[in-house]
Parts: sequence; C-alpha cells; structure tokens
Amino acid sequence: MNNDIAIKVENLSKYYRLGVINNGTLFRDIQTWWSRIRGKDDPHAKIGSKYDPSADGFWALKDLNFEIKKGDRVGIIGYNGAGKSTLLKLLSQITTPTEGNIKINGKIASLLEVGTGFHPEMTGRENIYMNGSILGMKHDEIDKKVNDIIEFSEIGAYIDTPVKRYSSGMYVRLAFAVAAHLDSDILIADEVLAVGDVAFQKKALRKMNELSFGQGRTVLFVSHNMAQIRNLCNKGIVLEKGRIVRQDDNINRCIDYYLGKKENDSNDLTTSWKNDGSFYNENFTPLSIDIVDEDENIVSSCLDYKKSYRIRLKARVEKVNPRVDFYFRCFFGGNPFAMLYPDSELKLNEGEQTLYYNIPQACFPPNNYLFSLGVTERNNFWIINPFEMPIVISVTVVSEEKIFTVTKSI
Repeated sequence: MNNDIAIKVENLSKYYRLGVINNGTLFRDIQTWWSRIRGKDDPHAKIGSKYDPSADGFWALKDLNFEIKKGDRVGIIGYNGAGKSTLLKLLSQITTPTEGNIKINGKIASLLEVGTGFHPEMTGRENIYMNGSILGMKHDEIDKKVNDIIEFSEIGAYIDTPVKRYSSGMYVRLAFAVAAHLDSDILIADEVLAVGDVAFQKKALRKMNELSFGQGRTVLFVSHNMAQIRNLCNKGIVLEKGRIVRQDDNINRCIDYYLGKKENDSNDLTTSWKNDGSFYNENFTPLSIDIVDEDENIVSSCLDYKKSYRIRLKARVEKVNPRVDFYFRCFFGGNPFAMLYPDSELKLNEGEQTLYYNIPQACFPPNNYLFSLGVTERNNFWIINPFEMPIVISVTVVSEEKIFTVTKSI
C-alpha cells in the first residue's frame, strides 16, 4: 500500500443476522466455530447459502471501496441505519468484515459509543494508562501526557474516581482527551460529541483541527450535525442503506447531496424565499423573505460573525390591527425549539411594505436551523400560524467567527 495512504478499503461488506444468532446448543455452536477456524462451510447454515442471506439477515454494508490519505479529515454522512457506525467499528477492528479487506497504515484511536474502551471499575487515571498500553505506549511515555489529558478533560477532581460513577458528559470528556493526546495516527469519532456541552464541542473540534493540520493525523468523523462536519472535514463519504452513494474531495458537495441539493442550481444557494401565489391570507400575506446585510444585499454565502444581518420581510397588509407581532419559528434538528420575537412592536400600514428582524447572533450555537413565519394579533389569535406556514429558509451556524451559511432554501 502506498505510504501516503492511511486507510484502504476494498469490496468491504458486513452481514448481520436478525433474531436468534446461535445454533441452539453449545455443541452446535462449537461445530460452527471449528468449521470457521478451518475455513470450512458452516454445517448448520442453510444449504447453498454461505452467509444465510434470507429474511432473518441483512447487509449492513455492501461493496465499499475507498482510500483515505494521511492527514485527511473525512466526514461520514448518512441517515440512521445507513451503516456509519458499522463502518467505524470495522475500521477500528472491533468487529470483522464478512467480505472484503481493510488495510490500515498506522495506529488507530477510536471514540465510539460512550464508555467504549473504559473499564467501569477502574478510575479515570487507570483507564488512561490502560488505553495507552493498548496503543503500544510505554508507561513513561504515558506519564509525560497524563497531566495534559487530565487538564484537557476538565475533570481533574474526579480523575481518581471509578468511571462507573461518571456522567455521560464526563465519559466523553475523558475519552476524547485520551484519544486526542495519546500516540495514534488515525482518530475515529462517532457522534459522541453530541453528548458534551457546547463549549466542550467547540474545544474538541478545535483540537481535532489541530491534530490534523498541526500533527498530520487522519480524522474520520461521524455526525448528524452538518455544521460540525463542515467546520472540521475537508472530504466526505455519504452512505445510504449500507452503500456509498457519494464520495467527494469537497465536503460541501457531500453535505449538499445529503441535504437534497441539486448541483449547479444557483437557487439552492440563496437565502431568499418568494411567494409563488400558493400562500394567501386575507389579513397578511408574505411576499418574500430574505437574509440581507447592512447594505441591503441578499446574502448567499457565509456570513461574517462580526457584521450585522437581518431578515427582510416584504408583505401585503389588507386589514390593519393596532398591533401585530411576528416571529420566526426556529428548528433545531427538525424540531421547534424557540420563538424569536422582534425587539419592538411592528406598526403595520395597509398595502405592501417591508419589515425587518435583526438576527441575534449570540443565540445560536453551531447547528442547522430552519425558519418559518408566524403572525399574531393583539388578542393572540393567529393571523398566520407558524405550524401551518411552510419552512422558508434553512441555514447553518458554522463557528464563532461565522454565524450563518446557507444550506438550503425551501
């Protein structure tokens, strides 16, 4: 294998059986195991079927082929059940493939499910030394890094407590600190950062960037948070039903594909929504919604966190109430989590007019957000129910320096 290649996967497949997975008796299980050791067919498998691909089994992965170069930061993207976690377990050598080959050039540090690789009865400090030994490090080598690991994890007061008493957040902090600081060439992380708080997520992402850029480590990262994927990764692999449906050296194109975008469609890269006539209300009809900068330019790319932006709403008002409040329904991962009210009352006049809503930058940690419109009268009756209004803008908060990047307009 080329020395520049960190991971090479050829025709990789993984088959799982559903339901009962043993043969019913210990003797039959031993027969199956002994046949496998000798390279023979399972005497208890169905005739003519090597892997028993019937209704009681499925291919979690099928015919995967890819190469990952040293220093690459690869985002593994896909819906639940696409095979992401199975792939990382195979690469981490936690389980074996049914078919195909995996070639690894270097040591791997894996950060999979919370608590993986930790012994619950051992203290945090003892688990650090155990993990270092598994990676082939000597005791004195671990000694030089243990203080950095404890400091990074921010759980020094509990480091000599058995980890079975740790919260899931403490587990993640220590596990990530161990994986990031011990000597390894490849770091694999599977969605575990979702358990940590926002501050630690940012800290962990900065550390992974440092490992990749500064130390040349290879990073494989699975997350449903496209903002984190976009911030960290430079390349991507999209999985669907156990197969690779997209590979790209540009992570943005992979994210666009995952979010359902069409390539070369400039309309997909705008923060604008226009009413095509399908939405009408006898009191208040929105005509268009845009995200604009201070110069009234519609923003269609990454926004500078240090600048001010606002949502511009053009609407036709046909019946005026002394007071109308409007706000945007905000979604976090597809679920409504906040109502964003304007700073002051909006006085409406009959006819077409333009209304503005300043985007409060500090309110959004990195993630994906969807916005739709709602309007109420003084008596709190809906003029426009936000739960009936279609989603009109989709954006992504990407970092402390950048507030919004458009991912899709609907």
